[in-house]
Amino acid sequence: MHISTQAVQTGLEWDTRTGSVAVPIYQTATFRHPGLGRSTGYDYSRSGNPTRQTLEDGIARLDGGARGFAYASGMAAIANLLLLFKSGDHLIVTEDLYGGTCRLFDKIFSQYGLSFTYVDTSDSSAVQAALTPGTKAIFVETLTNPLLKFADLTALSSLCRERSLLLIADNTFLTPYLLRPLDLGADITIYSATKYLSGHNDTVAGLVTVKTPELADRVYFHQNAVGAVLGPQDSWLTIRGIKTLGVRLDRQQENALKIARWLKCHPLVRKVFYPGLEEHPDHERMKRDARGFGAMIAFEVLNHALVEQVLLKTKLISFAESLGGVESLITFPEVQTHADIPPELRARLGINNVLLRLSVGIEDADDLIEDLRFALEA
Repeated sequence: MHISTQAVQTGLEWDTRTGSVAVPIYQTATFRHPGLGRSTGYDYSRSGNPTRQTLEDGIARLDGGARGFAYASGMAAIANLLLLFKSGDHLIVTEDLYGGTCRLFDKIFSQYGLSFTYVDTSDSSAVQAALTPGTKAIFVETLTNPLLKFADLTALSSLCRERSLLLIADNTFLTPYLLRPLDLGADITIYSATKYLSGHNDTVAGLVTVKTPELADRVYFHQNAVGAVLGPQDSWLTIRGIKTLGVRLDRQQENALKIARWLKCHPLVRKVFYPGLEEHPDHERMKRDARGFGAMIAFEVLNHALVEQVLLKTKLISFAESLGGVESLITFPEVQTHADIPPELRARLGINNVLLRLSVGIEDADDLIEDLRFALEA
């Protein structure tokens, strides 16, 4: 069955008693027991809620995983997974990743004895060179934020199997519709479901899928113990968003390619980062491993004065953080999403004062291009 069909069908099997097409919102904290020592399978909503379980089962199916988990945010999901490790453990991490993830690693979990080395995870030889005796996992963004490098999951998973390491893949930018990391050897996949999976900029959520039942038991222990779970209302909103994932991403990708080609030819734009362009260094690898190139574009303008001009003069494209919704958004990574990355690292990576990140929505592509033209040339 095609993944777009699976997405639409999420939750349809749940309510067999009434036949409700929409999943009910079980807005309850606790559940009545049918007898002493007996349970309906639900006892307390931190441990399990039917609406949340519908979402968790749905994302597990879409990702080909043994089990799914829903959290209060993408950052809550990542923080919960770091509890799988202990003091002294070392992780190799994508170097140009979301600044909030970098903050979580360096400002919080480093205090508890975890260490992190940042490398270009699109280069498997660089990853191999960073391995230490204490390395326990490799953490990658499948398509990096904001420079859009594509991780070689096949090579990295082979490296992990040889050394019994966990391969953890943040697949937020691509979703299961375009890439299933577990199929390529990852052990755990993470999503900020706030983004493409929910798709409407109206909820905050995080999702995790795991490959094996044994690993699922370990992750569930920490989810239940810590309790950073997604509530039933936001679970329902995320389920609703997933149902239109395929049609939204098809339109967003189509728009993104058209806009990237236009930006590439504009005299006030000096560089465009979009893997759908044939000159992108990871274009062929993505053609091999993924079902599309996503709908995120990064681009550099000629000078810093143009940054504020573009951010403030676009009318259709909103100057706002986040991404993946039906509305197009534009942001300035250096001072917004990636401010927590050390300045010297930002400079080396190219997250500079002329770089903008565009999340392409489902509006008409020609209207978006005209909006960018006006802002650039005003």
